This record gives sequence, structure tokens and C-alpha cells, in this order.
Amino acid sequence: MITLADDATRILFIGSGATAVMDAWLFLLKRFGIAGLNFAMVGRWVGHLVRGRFAHAAIAKAAPIRGEVALGWFTHYAIGVVFASMLVAIAGESWPGDPQLLPAVAFGLATVAAPLLVMQPAMGAGIASSRTPTPLANSLRSVVNHTVFGAGLYLAAACIEWISR
Repeated sequence: MITLADDATRILFIGSGATAVMDAWLFLLKRFGIAGLNFAMVGRWVGHLVRGRFAHAAIAKAAPIRGEVALGWFTHYAIGVVFASMLVAIAGESWPGDPQLLPAVAFGLATVAAPLLVMQPAMGAGIASSRTPTPLANSLRSVVNHTVFGAGLYLAAACIEWISR
């Protein structure tokens, strides 16, 4: 019998695994000279968010937050777990036990709305990076990164299902 704790644990591992797949992708891109997101800036944004400030003209110019690097990485993985739970809620409770690639990749692609429409504007980059020198390239990179995250959702769920047999 699968319990709520088993489901929560599985979702935790799926979200963390998918985020790790995306991080491996970002590391690979970095090795080829393609810069990715500085998670310290995510931590800085969250640190200011809990103090009541949502939007910044430029997050890099905002006052540093103690522990912002750790907070940024924690937030990054927490969001991955939340997204995994949303996928399971949408695809159905049976999805983790019988993961399918298409729903995972489609959902991963849909999650790109969060950075393009919420985080980038709040950090001062504008909607879909419109206030950066290369908005199209930045937006396309976000789309690819979140598609990789979606593939990671599938891979993590498939691995967990295989291990649990």
C-alpha cells in the first residue's frame, strides 16, 4: 500500500532529480561559455521578497542578503519540487508509477512562464528578458532549460520507478 508519505517522498525525489538534470545541463552550457542564471541573485530576490520588496530595477544592484547563495539554491530546488507536485496533480496520481515523457516535457515547457513572466520582470530584466541586450536569446535559453527540466521530470520518475521495483 502506497501512503501519502511515500507519494510525498517520491515527488521530492522527482523534483530534486529533475532540477539536478537541469543543473547538469546548465553546467554543460557553462563549459561551452554560455552563462546561466546566478542563483545568488535568486536568493537575493527571495531575501528581499520576504522583507516585502517584490520588484527591483536591477537585482544585481540591490543590497546583498546574508546567505543569498544558499537561499538561491534552496529556492531553485524547492521550486523544482513544487513543479513536480503540480505535474503529478495535473497528470494524475498514477503518473509517478508509470511516467510518460510527453506530459513531463509539456509541463516542463509550461514552467518557463515562471521565469519569463514573474522572476525576470521582478529582478529588473523585464518580461521575457525584454530589458536585456539579448532578449530573444535569453528567452530561448529559458525555453530550452525548462524543456530539459521536463525531460528531467520524466527521467527522475522513471529511475525512481525502476529502483522501487
